[in-house]
Amino acid sequence: MNIHEYQAKELLRNYGVATPRGQVAFSVDEAMAAAQTLGGPVWVVKAQIHAGGRGKGGGVKLARSLDEVRTCATAILGMQLVTHQTGPAGQTVRRIWIEEGADIRKELYLGMVVDRVTQRVCLMASSEGGMDIEEVAAHTPERIHKIFVDPGTGLTDAECDPVARAIGIPEAALPAARATFKGLYKLFVECDCSLAEINPLILSGDGRVIALDAKLNFDDNALFRHPEIVALRDLDEEDPAEIEASKHGLSYISLDGDIGCLVNGAGLAMATMDVIKLYGGSPANFLDVGGGATAEKVTEAFKIMLDRPGLHAILVNIFGGIMKCDTIAEGVVSAARQVRLNVPLVVRMKGTNEDLGKKIIADSGLPIIAADNMAQAGERVVAAARSQNTARS
Repeated sequence: MNIHEYQAKELLRNYGVATPRGQVAFSVDEAMAAAQTLGGPVWVVKAQIHAGGRGKGGGVKLARSLDEVRTCATAILGMQLVTHQTGPAGQTVRRIWIEEGADIRKELYLGMVVDRVTQRVCLMASSEGGMDIEEVAAHTPERIHKIFVDPGTGLTDAECDPVARAIGIPEAALPAARATFKGLYKLFVECDCSLAEINPLILSGDGRVIALDAKLNFDDNALFRHPEIVALRDLDEEDPAEIEASKHGLSYISLDGDIGCLVNGAGLAMATMDVIKLYGGSPANFLDVGGGATAEKVTEAFKIMLDRPGLHAILVNIFGGIMKCDTIAEGVVSAARQVRLNVPLVVRMKGTNEDLGKKIIADSGLPIIAADNMAQAGERVVAAARSQNTARS
């Protein structure tokens, strides 16, 4: 789950991380009122969407007068903001953040993720903060300094200080840097984050360490512990199909292709998409129905996939372990009848009650294409999608 920058900054302040003052606005009038409350002479008007690269896309503007605040707010509110993280369609800006200007002496970077190799939280910091941090990571990784935090001791002063010095924070500002590093770490752990990023973290003209921007992502599986974070969810920023899928306990992510995938197990789902690509096709989604799928759950999954424009085929790929093949087969047959399936359907199943599942499919009388292995399934669904696409053209 993602939240907006202004929401992330509020959480950061709760953990002792310094941020500029600001107010959220949903209209130009609210933006003007916010600017007047904050006072001048400089304000920053920032689009609030769940994507990075807003500045490069024209979603962050500097205003040096109230008239400029109005002009910037009018331009940004309602715009379709396109960044490298939104895709070509962009994202509609429905809210903006009016923030006091900052005296920036240096831009730095600070981030935290879970490192799966060490199974620890990894703190990353760099002296090269700002909009091109991806370029730094790609071309000069030595400029990114890392700490793998021992969960038993937490982040210590002895770990913070060398990294702070390495990224250019002067001795006088080390206490503020420690507070920022430790505050972000505590937030990361206590709020079950999957990503915490401050970019840029700035050193101000008067020597303060301030989070000028912030991005927080949270582990969906831990949200039951954080109703206060769930309350921050902005459904306007999420794919309607993904929202609908979550209501039925389905793990679903929309993609750009034309072949729908229904699979049990995340690893098998990834492998299924790879097989489709191997045979020249393009997956339309990632969809994991999980180990406890019912006929009703499978039917909902079919509805979500079929609601997507440009779908030309569906591949059902099931390994019957906890989930039995006959249960999935019943769900597939029920769904195909209920939703009036109008694209080719390829089904491959292996494992528990495999023969019974195949018999249910065969006896259904539906035009379902059977496959015995992954390669055959990939080859057949790609061929079926191409045939369907040609027929519609």
